[in-house]
Amino acid sequence: MTKTALILGATGGVGGETARALARHGWHLRGLIRDRARAPALPGLDWIEGDALDATTVTKAAEGCAVIVHAVNPPGYRDWPRLVLPMIEATIAAATRHGARIVLPGTIYNYPADGPRLLTEDAPQRAETVKGRLRIAMEHRLETSGLPALILRAGDFFGPRTGNSWFTQGLVKPGRPLAAVTWPGEAHVGHAWAYLPDVAETLARLLDREEELPPFARFHFDGHWFERGIGMAEAIRRVAGRPDLPIRRLPWWVLRLAAPAVPLFREILEMRYLWRVPLRLDNRRLVAFLGEEPHTPLDHALRESLTALGCLAPSDQRQALAQATPEVP
Repeated sequence: MTKTALILGATGGVGGETARALARHGWHLRGLIRDRARAPALPGLDWIEGDALDATTVTKAAEGCAVIVHAVNPPGYRDWPRLVLPMIEATIAAATRHGARIVLPGTIYNYPADGPRLLTEDAPQRAETVKGRLRIAMEHRLETSGLPALILRAGDFFGPRTGNSWFTQGLVKPGRPLAAVTWPGEAHVGHAWAYLPDVAETLARLLDREEELPPFARFHFDGHWFERGIGMAEAIRRVAGRPDLPIRRLPWWVLRLAAPAVPLFREILEMRYLWRVPLRLDNRRLVAFLGEEPHTPLDHALRESLTALGCLAPSDQRQALAQATPEVP
């Protein structure tokens, strides 16, 4: 078995960033994509054409791999009930054939609104949403498969190459200079954010010590926690050098009105509770294992993200770089 990993979902934010981190750590990489002609350039990654739903294709692609990173999800919350579990079954079939460890980026969907506010890895998982129940089912399937697995659970993603996320589809508009920041939650409710390059680096460091991991390993990533959730929006305008930038409330009533005609809005509304309760991930197990959690300072992480997403006008970029204001987590 070589130090080779198959990345499922390498064109997405989590999969792509994980591929970059593993390449830095000396891994040989393969990525599965439906249309190889549309494959992006990722350093050290060889693309294989195929569908992550097809167990035969995934098994063939995973030959000789020590790790399969399962970072693939139906886009835009669509078709989760129909596709999510067959996808994980295809990955399990491939890992069973080759003895590979499955890596699954986890979410906080598994936890209810009325549960603990500080979530350890052993906190009871009980979901009242469709997506939460599916995530629980995925983890249960991995745990009962008898295969080695690694789950790293994190909050909402942001980063320079974030795909579908609240940051890019809610707070800011990629490709446009900032005119306002939209905030989906209550100002005083805490919220967890995870800088994707830090999450990917954490996965790479954990896999560097794969022999020390338990067969079924589960860790929580704390990331950037805001006791006042709206602090993230305030940090965006600070980094942009725009203290007067408006912070607008997300018009949930519009989503409710349009939900009958727009399936995506129905899916988003189901997850609204995550903006109404402060769910924080307890990373003590991770820190005990690695010695530290990879952590990019907030202002630097936001500046990199906003610049790469095209949300800072040239004048904003110059002003932001000239500032050296302290961070307010």
